[in-house]
Amino acid sequence: MFNDFKPVLKILLRFLLIYLMLLFAYQFYLNMEKDGLDSFSKWVGEQTTFVQNFLGYPSKMTEIPERETSWFSVKGQYISRMVEGCNAISVMILFSAFVFAFYKGKKTFVFAAAGWVFLHMVNVLRIAGLNILLVEMPQYSKAGHDYIFPAVIYGSVVALWLIWINFFALKVSKK
Repeated sequence: MFNDFKPVLKILLRFLLIYLMLLFAYQFYLNMEKDGLDSFSKWVGEQTTFVQNFLGYPSKMTEIPERETSWFSVKGQYISRMVEGCNAISVMILFSAFVFAFYKGKKTFVFAAAGWVFLHMVNVLRIAGLNILLVEMPQYSKAGHDYIFPAVIYGSVVALWLIWINFFALKVSKK
């Protein structure tokens, strides 16, 4: 009876183990960062500020270490704040656990790394887009923050998963 479910259980167990391992590693990293916002989140914020400036929205970040946050100033007004959850690492961990659950050798590492880079770029553009929305159309701030822009990052993850499954994980070798 269990032989029918063995492949599925193997994938689920691999997903769960990898997810928990990456999650604990990330928590360890966060625990090492004692002073304010973690380094990766600051880096994401700096890149977001660069994109906003490039798009013609004069921006800067102001760090508030005691609150573990940084504020985005766009066009001279404080518009939003950057917190640890904005860096999309938790989303990347979920993405990676799924990809490695369907492990296919070296290409798994290549696809996961390329996916992390892609998700990072999407995330920076997502935060910049949200900040620009907050400046240009503040009446849509709740919908943008709670629905539209999360759909962008999670939709990107689902698209990458579909690519992984359809073109790599379930592709039958022609040997």
